[in-house]
Amino acid sequence: MPIISTPEEHAFAPFIRILGKGKRGARSLTREEAKIAMQMILDGKCEDTQLGAFLMLLRHKEESPEELAGFTEAVRSRLPSSTIKVDIDWPSYAGKKRHLPWYLLAVKCLASNGIKILIHGGGAHTAGRLYSEELLETIGISRCQDWQAVATVLGRENVAFISLEQWMPALQRMINLRNTLGLRSPIHSLVRLLNPLNADCVLQSIFHPGYQPVHREASRLLQDKVIVIKGEGGEVELNPDSDAHLYGTQDGVAWDETWPALSERRHVKPEYLDPTHLNAVWKKEAQNEYGEMAVLSTMALALRGLGYKRDSAFSTARRYWDKR
Repeated sequence: MPIISTPEEHAFAPFIRILGKGKRGARSLTREEAKIAMQMILDGKCEDTQLGAFLMLLRHKEESPEELAGFTEAVRSRLPSSTIKVDIDWPSYAGKKRHLPWYLLAVKCLASNGIKILIHGGGAHTAGRLYSEELLETIGISRCQDWQAVATVLGRENVAFISLEQWMPALQRMINLRNTLGLRSPIHSLVRLLNPLNADCVLQSIFHPGYQPVHREASRLLQDKVIVIKGEGGEVELNPDSDAHLYGTQDGVAWDETWPALSERRHVKPEYLDPTHLNAVWKKEAQNEYGEMAVLSTMALALRGLGYKRDSAFSTARRYWDKR
């Protein structure tokens, strides 16, 4: 009688089973399990079919703070140690479709006043949006190919952009699965937490309601200083037409603030987005009420992350903006 050999289970299979074992049997990954799973993915020890199943099971369940913290630790363990001084980590992965990316003028203005900002993004993965990476030349922000270039540019210009592809290509590959899977995956959330240069403060924007406290808690577990908002279009940009809730954490302690809308009326969105208008406003050749209020409130948000109280943050932002 022939002996039938049973194939060994793949080492990554247990993580899929944890997430997908039915309504009663499934559970979230622990922080350590999430770290190990992400380490295996980054090391290429996961089949493509497993990766798709893993990402979509997480997407359906919705990732927990412990999972995000574990994933982040796995990514950070793959990054080179760095002594590059950064005040603010500014993830930019969503793109804008309703309004221009006014946050880029906020970044430019803060940098011109000595605040060092690292922007990182993940390419134009969704059609119909304007991404930071597409507008760098227009707005005058340098694109860097590696961390050495980042250090040089930050020393000279106080702001630098580096794409995810340059420093963590495995995550970029997963982001690029957006159009294959038909949905965004938890990687779109994860990249906002990474803080690759250990900046003094991380600003995060999560558009979908309910995710902001999850990100705040993941950052608290990681002992990062962070402010999470529901930014306009998913980018780190406050909408002056709406109240803004700030989800903060510092030294392991969570805090909350609500900032009232700057505008008494809701502005009509523009018929089309003309990126050259950003420079015209910056050079004081044009005015845009909505845009300038978005810039001021977004700068104030960043200054709040650096320790300013709301009123002084806004007065400082106004001073920076007026003298640009």
